[in-house]
Amino acid sequence: MSTEKILLNAGCGLAGSSRLPGMFSAWRELRVDIDPAVRPDIVADLVNLSQVGSGVIDAVWTAHCIEHLYEHDVAGALSEIRRVLRNDGFACIIVPDLQRIASWIVDDKMHEPIYTSAAGPITAHDIVYGYGLAIKSGATAMAHKCGFTPTSMIRHITSAGFGGYFLVRRPTFELAAVVRKVNWPNPSERAALQQNLGL
Repeated sequence: MSTEKILLNAGCGLAGSSRLPGMFSAWRELRVDIDPAVRPDIVADLVNLSQVGSGVIDAVWTAHCIEHLYEHDVAGALSEIRRVLRNDGFACIIVPDLQRIASWIVDDKMHEPIYTSAAGPITAHDIVYGYGLAIKSGATAMAHKCGFTPTSMIRHITSAGFGGYFLVRRPTFELAAVVRKVNWPNPSERAALQQNLGL
């Protein structure tokens, strides 16, 4: 019986572009994306991962992906993530943190650079609506169709049936939710996972 662990990288983008945490370096990566141009292993939308069996994935990594769905599709995406996970597996879901970015909007700084990413300066407008330069160049799938605060994220993940979760606010105006089908048996295991994920 194979002991190889499998990571499902959902919304993977181009190979090597997703900056996966080092803990996954020895895992087998299954790359999934809606865009065939990035040459994923599976071309699929997060709402329909039917090409992946149930209970076969050790971890799901999806960074800046589910905000590109309409809110009514988020439940389906989270249900699919839960379905493919093993009973002791986990998922890390990273989205823009709209509550934190709201202060920039209140201060009328919608188009002022907040920080510089590998792609260039990022503004509050980019965080709320999607990266403007990519959308302008024709990548309209990069537009954001929904958004999350800590409370709304918790509502979504508990409604999808995840029994264990924790949230981390990242300095780059991101919200990371780490979820499991069942709760962590002890706090130290959860803390170790948070550290290994670089959160």
